[in-house]
Amino acid sequence: MRILEKHKILEKNATLLLVFSFLVVTIGGIVQITPLFYLENTIEKVEGVRPYTPLELAGRDIYIREGCYVCHSQMIRPMRDEVERYGHYSLAAESMYDHPFQWGSKRTGPDLARVGGRYSDEWHIDHLRDPQSVVPESIMPKYGFLLDRVIHTDHIQQRLVADRRVGVPYTDEMIQNAVADFRTQADEFGDLSALQSRYPGAQVRNFDRQPQLTEMDALIAYLQVLGTMVDFSTFEPDPNR
Repeated sequence: MRILEKHKILEKNATLLLVFSFLVVTIGGIVQITPLFYLENTIEKVEGVRPYTPLELAGRDIYIREGCYVCHSQMIRPMRDEVERYGHYSLAAESMYDHPFQWGSKRTGPDLARVGGRYSDEWHIDHLRDPQSVVPESIMPKYGFLLDRVIHTDHIQQRLVADRRVGVPYTDEMIQNAVADFRTQADEFGDLSALQSRYPGAQVRNFDRQPQLTEMDALIAYLQVLGTMVDFSTFEPDPNR
């Protein structure tokens, strides 16, 4: 009873309530923030995670431009129903080179964190061109116009430079070869060894099945890499984190 009576004093006095609320928030903030100053990195290093190739990065920009993130999240929570439907829960390392990340808070459509390799390029072409032809109940708009938009490489080097400034480890070699790598990834007759030495595991092929390099190529290249960088058959989480 005495505790309740003392609590009434706080409830009735706006100034005291403000002061004590500030103290609680301050103490809580210190407890959460202070340990971060003693950590070199808050993200666990995971083998296989690499920066996006120039073509994948361009596809990611198209994904954001067209608002795909509004309906599709890219974060699988560590809950049974989530991992059974979508696969292994998302790791922080998988988003370490995303600026901004695409975790999302709403799913009108399915989560796309593990969509890479789940469907063929042809499926993605059909789905983006006419979603209802593949998923009749879909309310997704049509993106067939991406097949007609030739994508240019004018600013791809500057795009990599911008990401490097915020921490993505693009090397000088990657930036110098950005245009060549951009074109090579959609042309299996290009210098594959050089591209894959800079971006291990990069998928190389004509993604949209057309002779010209289009925005559809870039978007599908991005979708097909999502969730494929980490080999979860051998992955073991760090017990210290």
